[in-house]
Amino acid sequence: MEEFEKKLQVQDLRISFKTAAGKVQAVRGISFDLYRGETLAIVGESGSGKSVPSKAILGIQAANAVTEGGASLYDGMDLLQIDEEEFCRLRGDRLAMVFQDPLSSLNPIMRVGKQLTEAMILKSRMRRHNSRDAFRERTHLLETYMQERYPERKAEISREMEQYRNMESRLGAVEKASTDARQALARAVPVMERLAFLIEKNADTSGMPEKILGYAEHALHPDALGEEEMTELRAVLEDPGAGTAPERLRSLIRRIQAILEKKPDRAELLRRACPDIPENMDSLIRADAEAAIRKKDEQIARARAEAVEILESGLGVLKSDGVEALKKHAAKMCAAVSACIDPIDPIRDSRACTFAGTLNRQIRTYEDGKRHNPRKQARYERELKKAERRQAKGKSWTVPMPGVIELERVRGNLTSLIEDMIDHFRNPPKVTSERRTEIILASIHDSAVGMVTDVTPWEARERALRLMEEVGIPEPEKRYRQYPFEFSGGMRQRIVIAIALAADPDVLICDEPTTALDVTIQAQILELINRIKKERHLSIIFITHDLGVVANMADRIAVMYAGRIVEYGTAEEVFYSPAHPYTWALLSSMPDLDTKDRLEAIPGTPPNMIYPPKGDAFAERNRYAMQIDFEEQPPEFPITPTHWAATWLLHEDAPKVEMPESVRHRIEKMKARMEAQA
Repeated sequence: MEEFEKKLQVQDLRISFKTAAGKVQAVRGISFDLYRGETLAIVGESGSGKSVPSKAILGIQAANAVTEGGASLYDGMDLLQIDEEEFCRLRGDRLAMVFQDPLSSLNPIMRVGKQLTEAMILKSRMRRHNSRDAFRERTHLLETYMQERYPERKAEISREMEQYRNMESRLGAVEKASTDARQALARAVPVMERLAFLIEKNADTSGMPEKILGYAEHALHPDALGEEEMTELRAVLEDPGAGTAPERLRSLIRRIQAILEKKPDRAELLRRACPDIPENMDSLIRADAEAAIRKKDEQIARARAEAVEILESGLGVLKSDGVEALKKHAAKMCAAVSACIDPIDPIRDSRACTFAGTLNRQIRTYEDGKRHNPRKQARYERELKKAERRQAKGKSWTVPMPGVIELERVRGNLTSLIEDMIDHFRNPPKVTSERRTEIILASIHDSAVGMVTDVTPWEARERALRLMEEVGIPEPEKRYRQYPFEFSGGMRQRIVIAIALAADPDVLICDEPTTALDVTIQAQILELINRIKKERHLSIIFITHDLGVVANMADRIAVMYAGRIVEYGTAEEVFYSPAHPYTWALLSSMPDLDTKDRLEAIPGTPPNMIYPPKGDAFAERNRYAMQIDFEEQPPEFPITPTHWAATWLLHEDAPKVEMPESVRHRIEKMKARMEAQA
């Protein structure tokens, strides 16, 4: 996958929790990427730390959580560094979460309809404000670029851009009105079909004509319901008992469906919105914008080449003279990287945007370590001597490891940061100037539409009903007025998913959403999440302790144990070619319909992360553990370009160990089942 398709990047994340007994090291340096339109599953036992990164991404960590290092990059921001005000713009809007217990996620004394619409109305106000700011900023930058490209036409370009702003603002309002009317008309069609059926069966139709008229009034628009169709519809609904009513309704439905199939294009909307603006204005602006952006791309390319030279110089200083010497070059390096960021680009370069903050933060961490490490180490040694005296008296006493900052690790992080930035600039995403122009103009148009997006209570209710239908809740109008306690567990989880989808997010985090449900309902919720992902092109992080849950939905899988990712790969690689003994243990403990043998439990318990093991954390429970497993943490051994595992069994000098026969047999059955389904 290409670099620009990454929606979220987590890099060397380390999070601990302060407790009375000591510091619990919950996440110990994990990294992963989430791509557009994929599902990344994070799998592990309870207590493995798999839910901690997701809460850090959303900024909802516990009060005693301490982020000790790393970054979480999204849309040009490091989510670990932004303030709560910025999180309020992202949380629930572009980043949403579905929690494990649906009942605790819902207000028990508020109707579900109110809970669905409340966020929509509040978020629409914030979205209008953000869209207005984005529209002004991008059109101003585009005007500046065009004037730099054609300095002899500055006054002319100013007039053109003023017309363009006016054109896009009016076009956005016309498009929003057209879309709203067509959506209302589409909602009326199934009700009309139901009414025609009930009339034929001589069944009760009370309330349905009024409901259809309500939709029709909102659908009265040149692109939706015309005056002729409205007059005919009123005539039919005034006398629904007439013998010809069903045929006339179905005739109207066919005409409405034909209207809905013919969606107005941009040119048609533009003529209607801006009759006073020349027809060729759109193409003129596009041509000038493309030329200006091509010139800007050339400037950015030169800035990247200069930045690479400055970064390489700083990297040489770091390797030869250390972090103290790097401090003198930090400002120059940050300025060089910042010069490579195009502020008009709607697809933010997260790595470049967060480089300066990460570099300075790592340097401050190094300075703090040099200042405070001696004191912390001296205290640790005093505690060790005290523990030895207690042990000599027959008392049990354990001393937590000192909370010192590993200076070499920080230096390594700085080296990796600069090297990654150099590689990123040497291999930038290959996007043509023509394509970039399309993306930028489309983002300006989206902002223009967003400026007039005002969700009224009626629209919020209709959108909530559509969401309830989308997540599979029957009789949404009846359910809309019910309280959470009137729903089953599966239906409550569907409501929670609908609330998460209300603002149309980019990234959806599902934190064990099926754990509290029975097997049948689990399958329905997983199928629902899969369908929604495809329809909405969502990027999903799915957290679970059960490998079997993600077998048919994950694109990639990260297996976590004791705060680390121990195996990482595509779903096919992890299921069919597992390499870590912990993954073997998870597979062997996974129930299925074909296995008649007794399931194998993983022996022992996870380690106490106040005192993390020196070597491989899984060594105490691993029947294949070697001496080195108790002495040294294994590195990530690559198996394929997309698959690696952190186990000494993959070392070239390790004895050959085959996966257990029970796991191999289970994999063969899974393969056979998948081939049969295909």
